[in-house]
Amino acid sequence: MSESSSVLHYFRWAFIVTALGLIGAFALGWSYSGNLSGALSFLFIGLILSVLEISLSFDNAIVNANKLKTMTPVWRQRFLTWGILIAVFGMRIVFPLLIVVIAAGIGPIEAIVLAASEPDEYARIIGEAHLSIAAFGGAFLMMVALSYFIDEGKEVDWIRTLETWLRKAGSVKGAEAAFVLLIMLIFGCVLPEQDEGRYYFAAICGLLTYLAVDMLGHILDKADAADTVAKGGIGAFLYLEVLDASFSFDGVIGAFALTQNLFLIAIGLGIGAMYVRSMTIMLVEKGTLSELRYLEHGAFWSILILSVIMFSQTVWHVNEVITGLLGATFIGLAYWSSVRYRREDSDA
Repeated sequence: MSESSSVLHYFRWAFIVTALGLIGAFALGWSYSGNLSGALSFLFIGLILSVLEISLSFDNAIVNANKLKTMTPVWRQRFLTWGILIAVFGMRIVFPLLIVVIAAGIGPIEAIVLAASEPDEYARIIGEAHLSIAAFGGAFLMMVALSYFIDEGKEVDWIRTLETWLRKAGSVKGAEAAFVLLIMLIFGCVLPEQDEGRYYFAAICGLLTYLAVDMLGHILDKADAADTVAKGGIGAFLYLEVLDASFSFDGVIGAFALTQNLFLIAIGLGIGAMYVRSMTIMLVEKGTLSELRYLEHGAFWSILILSVIMFSQTVWHVNEVITGLLGATFIGLAYWSSVRYRREDSDA
């Protein structure tokens, strides 16, 4: 099997879901508009949403692949099956509905009816929850990134000056949480007084969620070292699910800038989620992370930038295209640095 055929093999299900999803978007557009123009408009938006989700999730796939290496085959398969169901249906459909249920004080069925019959009102309610979502996601993702860099045991540095300094900070207990709290306070100082309560509550919940998941993961994975199902299993699974949810915040909220139709958003972001799953499997099975020395570094720098952007979104609007481009740029530079290092190492 050639290299290109080998790569395409990993994306066969993503291609199938793409075809079915775009057909569904076209049919959805036709049912709403009753004409070809409306159907093509829905098809185009679905395609754009898929590309947006993929561009925002490169780093997610890399981090998933890194964590999956430490998981047992049983839990790895569970994440790649159950996890994708939670990612597609949970975060892309249930999560936006849950926001409306809580914010508007209505039942789940009423929320679905509202999404189908009054998409503008539905989008308005989602928009009002954006502050809390951005604060929670910003705090959680910043802890994820800093926990990678602020680590005395980290041996390889990419952006050498910054990463060396961060690695040395690992000797200070709680340095990651202190840094997140500092960033939280800086952005909180420029928020209107009426928004401060929601902002601080959500950000602290994001910080506590990371600490709780991390602690629970250690407890579960060390509860019975002889149990190969538990070891590297439940804790890592929970961590990856919460991480995927945090990555999804930006895509779900950003999607409402393109369309207020919940079902079209679910189709577009669901297609993107399938590509993230395919990329994750490919990175794990082909051992790409071990071959590309700095790719993981690029992913975590991308996560750190995303966390800062999410904090920034509590104050200003940041275009989702900028978010995707910044993340892709860091990963692209890390890939180029890795290839150059591998070439120089082989020539030595």
